[in-house]
Amino acid sequence: MTLKEIAQRAGVSISTVSRVINNQNTKTASKEVQERIWQIVRETGYTPNLSAKSLQKGYSSPINTHSLACLFARTPDAPNDPFFSSLARSVESAAYQQNYFVKSSFTSFDLSDLNSGRILMDPSINGVAVLGRIDKDGLKFLKQRCRYVAYTGLNEINAKYDQILCDGYKASVTAVEHLIQLGHVHIGYIGETENETRYQGYKDTLASNRLPVTSAYVASVPQTSSDGLKGALKLLEQQPMITAFFCSNDITAIGAMRAIRDKGLKIPRDISVISIDDIDTAQYLSPMLTTIHVPIEDMGQMTAKILIDRITGGHTLPMKVFLPFYLAQRESCAPPRQS
Repeated sequence: MTLKEIAQRAGVSISTVSRVINNQNTKTASKEVQERIWQIVRETGYTPNLSAKSLQKGYSSPINTHSLACLFARTPDAPNDPFFSSLARSVESAAYQQNYFVKSSFTSFDLSDLNSGRILMDPSINGVAVLGRIDKDGLKFLKQRCRYVAYTGLNEINAKYDQILCDGYKASVTAVEHLIQLGHVHIGYIGETENETRYQGYKDTLASNRLPVTSAYVASVPQTSSDGLKGALKLLEQQPMITAFFCSNDITAIGAMRAIRDKGLKIPRDISVISIDDIDTAQYLSPMLTTIHVPIEDMGQMTAKILIDRITGGHTLPMKVFLPFYLAQRESCAPPRQS
């Protein structure tokens, strides 16, 4: 596979492909184009011609090829989730700049598969970037088979690995506090609840403001748009007092917004919606989604850099790096309706 062949498959110019995989002025290509290019890279196992690359930069000796693997630990659909696909793309781009490429990607559901185990035992795989919180079995698998691991996500994990984090607990506190400041008292939660810091932040913020903390206001569902739809419909039907939803991520919020419209209600006049992530789609919804901005690209780039630094002996002690978030106020939140 060559840059020309990737360009033909992606329907773009060779220069666009080169800029994307070299992380040069990627704003000239849309997120969809960038993802299409990286998807082709992943599917074909494209390996950059590092010897040619070194000559272009004026190096006289060839550069060795190194590779990483990406583990989508959250769900079997994580590679198709906008948050995780953007995260993986930024890992790939940053790795490429240091002459590494992502040789393989797999999900936590693949860990029991013998072939996936063999992939990780491949000596050409120098390290693994774990995208999204991983369970105990997954951690055990990594401990047994992988020497170099870096994790990135919104929840800390109990492991002595490098962790690049955006604090999901504090982000959820910020989101719920925003709803409370608008005057909301009956606030529902839609998303995962087990070992989930965003759910804990939701409960703690309500409790600290002496507001109702009840399981009746919670729809414990996987973080997908279809489950967000189901969870919101359930709460809308059973809890008419609710005036706002806090969704654990944007994809869940998109489903919840569909449910609100299906019930003949208006956002934010009847129900306010806030979430976490700030994927590209959030600002193109109608109304535009108010959400907590997570620095997805920076998280991926930092993960690749810290993982490669560990592989090359730059540091030995496990690191925890927290990246900042902020409230992206748009159109989906307003003071509660007056009865």
